[in-house]
Amino acid sequence: MDKLNNLELAVLIDAENVPYGNVKGMMEELARYGTITLKRIYGDWTNPALSGWKSVLLENAITPIQQYSYTTGKNSSDSAMIIDAMDILYSLNIDGFCIVSSDSDFTRLAVRLREAGKRVIGIGEKKTPNPFIVACDKFVYFEILKSDAGKKEAETEKKLPDKQKTKLIRIISTAIDDLTQDNDEWVYLGEVGTQVMKKQSDFDSRNYGYSKLTTLIKDIGAFDIDERPSGKGNTKLIYIREKKGKGK
Repeated sequence: MDKLNNLELAVLIDAENVPYGNVKGMMEELARYGTITLKRIYGDWTNPALSGWKSVLLENAITPIQQYSYTTGKNSSDSAMIIDAMDILYSLNIDGFCIVSSDSDFTRLAVRLREAGKRVIGIGEKKTPNPFIVACDKFVYFEILKSDAGKKEAETEKKLPDKQKTKLIRIISTAIDDLTQDNDEWVYLGEVGTQVMKKQSDFDSRNYGYSKLTTLIKDIGAFDIDERPSGKGNTKLIYIREKKGKGK
């Protein structure tokens, strides 16, 4: 399984370590990757701090799992989520898991699930520790999710900071080099994106203010772009390569 699409997913949410304000946007994001088989959220629901979650559970068909806080200052959800994840791994025929948390305690769980051949998508805030981010196949920041159904940011010309632009050129160029034998060879942009995510699971054009990777690549201006008919209506297949005459 090379791509993060058409997956049967189990979604496990740590209510104590993620915001509840954009649950709709989160579900819309996960719909891009496949079908959600089950949705569970873990927390101590006697805790008034979690009251904000309760209003969105029914609307999004999320099953709450009660986990009492036996020790002050400890996240009671961790052990319950980990136990459930392992039960699901061995009892349900699913393709992957979405772990919704900003807690690095789930790093080992993500690694273990991937060792079992499952895909792991993480969703959390930008404060999420890097070990958990890199343990996932794909990591999405809550901050870039949009809550309005069908809402798309209008693409306008943006001015990326030079340092950010240089970093992006290096990332994309490395991915092209990994996929080709020749600098003049065209590469399908979808494959480039997949290759980048293998090394940087949190890579996402939306982190830079672009809703699509295609638009980001065009605005960078460092690569030749070829749009080819896909044979399916007006859809185009985007191919890129290093600009001719560009030195390494």
